[in-house]
Amino acid sequence: MLDANLSTQLKAYLEKVTQPIEIVASLDDSAKSAELNELLEEIASLSDRISLVHRDDNERKPSFAINRVGSDIGVRFAGIPMGHEFTSLVLALLQVGGHPSKTAADVIEQVQNLDDNYRFETYFSLSCQNCPDVVQALNLMSVLNPKIQHVAIDGALYQDEVDARQVMSVPTVFLNGEVFDQGRMSLEQILAKLDTGVARREAEKLKTKDAFDVLVVGGGPAGAAAAIYAARKGIRTGVAAERFGGQVLDTMAIENFVSVSHTEGPKLAVALEQHVKDYDVDIMNLQRAEKLAPASQPGGLIEIRLANGATLKSKTVILSTGARWRQMGVPGEEQYRNKGVAYCPHCDGPLFKGKRVAVIGGGNSGVEAAIDLAGIVSHVTLIEFDGKLRADEVLQRKLRSLPNVDILVSAQSTEVLGNGQKVSGLVYKDRVSGNMHTVELEGIFVQIGLLPNTEWLKGTLELSPRGEIVIDERGQTSLPGVFAAGDATTVPYKQIVIAMGAGSTAALSAFDHLIRSPIAANVEREAVAA
Repeated sequence: MLDANLSTQLKAYLEKVTQPIEIVASLDDSAKSAELNELLEEIASLSDRISLVHRDDNERKPSFAINRVGSDIGVRFAGIPMGHEFTSLVLALLQVGGHPSKTAADVIEQVQNLDDNYRFETYFSLSCQNCPDVVQALNLMSVLNPKIQHVAIDGALYQDEVDARQVMSVPTVFLNGEVFDQGRMSLEQILAKLDTGVARREAEKLKTKDAFDVLVVGGGPAGAAAAIYAARKGIRTGVAAERFGGQVLDTMAIENFVSVSHTEGPKLAVALEQHVKDYDVDIMNLQRAEKLAPASQPGGLIEIRLANGATLKSKTVILSTGARWRQMGVPGEEQYRNKGVAYCPHCDGPLFKGKRVAVIGGGNSGVEAAIDLAGIVSHVTLIEFDGKLRADEVLQRKLRSLPNVDILVSAQSTEVLGNGQKVSGLVYKDRVSGNMHTVELEGIFVQIGLLPNTEWLKGTLELSPRGEIVIDERGQTSLPGVFAAGDATTVPYKQIVIAMGAGSTAALSAFDHLIRSPIAANVEREAVAA
């Protein structure tokens, strides 16, 4: 199953294993079990510290456990963890095998101090770029604390389970048989849900921080670039981000990032964070800003109040809060969110194998989603509000060539239908005739653009009618000392490379503001007098 190059790389990684590992396979006579057995035999052959045994006693087949010999430390995969989950498999082998995690020592201690019994189950799909973070976090927790158990389950392979438990988005995590959470989660976010005192303790730590010269709010491409450019000026720089990487974490393929022919969002997000960490930047992750208080006088401190109650102060602020998927805003959408209404076709598409779905939106994102889904589901109905599709012509030609796709234009979605537990249909209005129609389906993928994350700024600084932060060519907002960059602003094109440039511009403008501010002038006068 592994090509020669991948096998060589894995063998090199497995040299880091210091404790003996036993892989315990639970298989049946299916083709997938044979495929998994082939993979496990290859892995076992790459290290003399790994042995493979068969005990076909687990209720899920094919599945396998990775156990540290002579201990109760281990993790389990139900399915064949290739695709995005291959990294999860490699990390599990290393961590069960005694290789230490690079996770911060205080976070490791927090995991080890959890004293309840936790049985986690995570449903993932091999095409989901959000799932590995969750799988890897829970696997690590089960290695660090024997009271924690985790099994990662390929939802596409265990379709009966997915249907029975009404799993309609990935990752979906169950704790002790009940739904724990859905969507991308970091280890710190999982701990915050289990240990309710985390937010309070973190807030107390944040309150003690000295004022920054530049405080960046948001950790996407714009925020990362702003932090790097500010830190290189030798000034005190901080980043407060709800999730470092921002919307890039939800992006599958990136092929227009100049000088990099192809990468994936999560990979780029890791690189962004690592680059920022190369400098003296105070990164405060999992922090959501709720209020901005302007400086009370020229040269004074600007305050950012966080959701946990802490307040950060800074001489200048760069807002780079990004954007999120726009919702349809129709009855039933929120009720059936993650119950058939989805926003990531790459992540959740495999859960709708053989089913009927709709895609809302006729731009590039919508048409690309419809094309991808057509290879998985039984039928796709693409619904566009405008009188024609807006996607690139090459994408439209591909879409129209697919036999299991219907295209509806001049169609206004008006209601999501369901049976109380999951989506059953969609109502739309023909904008030409005025007639109402119902489409029976099991899934709806919404791809209608972005909304800026700026609601918390209303009434504080100037926003456009679309809710975007109004900036000039230097990234300056309507408030002195407050700059902005990226998808949350009035910049006309929402692109990663443009956001990075805008973040750099905002940081240079913030530095220029600092050296010209009253505080800087006073310091210069005092230095001359001395």
